[in-house]
Amino acid sequence: MRRGSGEEGCRDVLRASFGSADGQVRFLGTAPAGLTRPLLEVWEVRRAIGALDSAHAPPLHWVPVEELLAGVGSPGLRDPRTLAGLTVAARSDAFTAPSSVEPSARVGTERRVRLSDFTLRPAVANLDRLGPEHFLNGDLSLLQFNARVLALAEDPGVPLLARVRFLAIVSANLDEFFMIRVTALKRAVLGGAAGSGDDGLAAEAALHVIGMRVRALLERQARCFTDVCRPALAANRAAIFSWTELSKAQQGDLERYFTEKIFPFISPQAMTRAPGHPFPLIPNLRLSLAVLVRDVGGGPTHFAYVKVPDDQPRFVPLSDGTGFIAVEDIIRANLRAVYPGRVVDEAYAFRVTRGADLELDEQHASSLMQVIEEETKRRPFGAAVRVEVEGDMPQAVRELLLRELQFEDTAPAGSLGPSDLYAAPSLVDLGGLRDLARLPHPTLDYAPHEGASPIDPGRSIFAVLAERDVLVHHPYDAFEATVQRFVTEAADDPSVVAIKQTLYRAGGRSEIVDALVRAAGRGKEVFVFVELKARFDEERNIEWARKLEQAGIRVVYGLVDLKTHAKTALVVRREGGGIRRYVHIGTGNYNAATAATYTDVGLLSADPDLGADLNDLFNELSGSSRPPQTAFRRILVSPTFLTKRLLELIAREAEHGRAGREARIRAKINGIADPEIIEALYRASQAGVDIALVVRGVCTLRPGVVGLSERIRVTSILGRFLEHARIYHFANGGEPEYYIGSADWRPRNLRQRVEVVAPVRDQVSRARLDGILELQLADPTAWDLEPDGSYRRRTSEGGAGADRRSSQERLLALGSAIA
Repeated sequence: MRRGSGEEGCRDVLRASFGSADGQVRFLGTAPAGLTRPLLEVWEVRRAIGALDSAHAPPLHWVPVEELLAGVGSPGLRDPRTLAGLTVAARSDAFTAPSSVEPSARVGTERRVRLSDFTLRPAVANLDRLGPEHFLNGDLSLLQFNARVLALAEDPGVPLLARVRFLAIVSANLDEFFMIRVTALKRAVLGGAAGSGDDGLAAEAALHVIGMRVRALLERQARCFTDVCRPALAANRAAIFSWTELSKAQQGDLERYFTEKIFPFISPQAMTRAPGHPFPLIPNLRLSLAVLVRDVGGGPTHFAYVKVPDDQPRFVPLSDGTGFIAVEDIIRANLRAVYPGRVVDEAYAFRVTRGADLELDEQHASSLMQVIEEETKRRPFGAAVRVEVEGDMPQAVRELLLRELQFEDTAPAGSLGPSDLYAAPSLVDLGGLRDLARLPHPTLDYAPHEGASPIDPGRSIFAVLAERDVLVHHPYDAFEATVQRFVTEAADDPSVVAIKQTLYRAGGRSEIVDALVRAAGRGKEVFVFVELKARFDEERNIEWARKLEQAGIRVVYGLVDLKTHAKTALVVRREGGGIRRYVHIGTGNYNAATAATYTDVGLLSADPDLGADLNDLFNELSGSSRPPQTAFRRILVSPTFLTKRLLELIAREAEHGRAGREARIRAKINGIADPEIIEALYRASQAGVDIALVVRGVCTLRPGVVGLSERIRVTSILGRFLEHARIYHFANGGEPEYYIGSADWRPRNLRQRVEVVAPVRDQVSRARLDGILELQLADPTAWDLEPDGSYRRRTSEGGAGADRRSSQERLLALGSAIA
């Protein structure tokens, strides 16, 4: 500000841009002072008087609002003051109310532009020190992934129930994003951390950006649900009714349902502080109603809340089969039974999201299992980081709810503010739609798929593997007929003397765990490494660990300050007077449920070197709390060896590129964010290496930047199945190498976890991996990452007869040959 008030400053801008200070301006609000900026007033110009083609006026550039909101935080829009001002504007109606200051056909200095036109071009001459401009932001990349998931829900070519499922997945993903990532950013701000990540976006600015992007995402999600999916469900006898849309008979049925199934489990609690009524701690992600009640004879209004019983379905079916009603609508319509003799003025649904990452002191813990059990019990009551409310909740009630939450004992000072309140444009928590996505309407969902059985069921799996390796690709190859069979057959084979395995997420019911218990009961040596720190599966994994221990199995729970994410199994079998080892090394969990919906690859082999390597690895996991230190023959293991070897492989390709030999890197991974790996890929690109990455989610690498990464392209595949496989390919001057394993190219995988990656040497298996990479890189429905961090979906190419099927659809059609 040069002088005076915010309005005077606003009119100075009008004068400079339009030649006149006259016009209609509006105060939107203030952005509180932050670690790196002062308090800001935010004003909006609603109507300008003056000529844009004034000779002295600076050029004006018009950016569509949707693109502006989608691009905040990108390399071209990271200034902290600008982000803080946009945050205030996004919480107002500034981006929805009509404005007289819109670009028209008038001539002058105005022009429409894309935000990418302002994207900073990073320095390319010297890569000794990478700067923020060389990276994208990881948290925003996660939100971009959810935007692509939402695009599937918006796609009319996707079956209706699948579209509903994708809407629910977006909500569930955002829940985890706030519980983990937003919590971490808030802790950084409250701790006074003014620093930034690799991309230069400080934590405080990142929170502003996240708020704007999430609100734009929620608007899109609500439009898809309200305008498309909800009417389509109604057309298929799955309408979601409001209470007032029901007949008297239907309301009567639901009143009886409330009395019998809901009312006995409701315990209303006062939210206004008073002696004898401490403020209730509202559990994480628990749908609730904020209720305003008063006595019949008058008196003050009391603020209370009612939890929706957690055993209730999100959508209750009507008894006549015509549709459903949201459970909160049933409770709201029957609150007179909860508050007899009182008047219920208002009731609004809301939900609180709390920080959920565990804080473990592993160095000083006497029992890791006990520490994790105690921490998971505290998880539902962490500090609040987000409040979701119904869109029609009045501002006064929102402020009352927020104020009461700010007084919680678990709330650090200043941790919760107006920017953390999200008004739902439709129903609160569309994650509940997952129940409707399971409706038995086969014509409204993907056709059922049954994976192939690539190993002859009439032969012993070990007889097949003794002849050659088998590469499996789930769900196109059935998990039950391959990996699960490998373990269950080992448990029942009298020649098998030992089974050793890692378990990260085994699921709710596990044939594999049952087989391990059965093997122990038959006198076989069984060792299982159960990772108790698998996020949100800690309690389930504790149950599995105890079940295995009770069966007499030796169980190890984890390494200090590391997660063991490797997907490995070793079977030791007596054969011909000696022993032979058989292995499975994969990319996915030993979980039949997720194997049906996640794409993963795995190698089943009797290779002696791989068997010896896994034997050494399990000996280290069982005998030491340190990271594995063995110099393995073939496998690459993090955190000790994998990063070093990956950097060597990338540098080798760069040498091939400089020498004019065949130089190419292809990788299919879930995420890439490790700065050292990214720098190596930039150098390889500059050396002439063609690099093609299929990255499902987080990507902080900037592809396609001239002089830096112009030879790098990044593709994202989304569809019916969640892409989860990790495949690496290095052309190596005409002597290609292929690897599969559990590791993405992110710091957590390469430096904070035990991961296992194995070479694939069998020619048939390598050919199959090559085919997977080729199909996915050529997928006509894929998304391509642009240098500014935005994604563009591929448009129709080729003639009328071009194959427009996705890579997943083509892989489903290909099936698998029997080994």
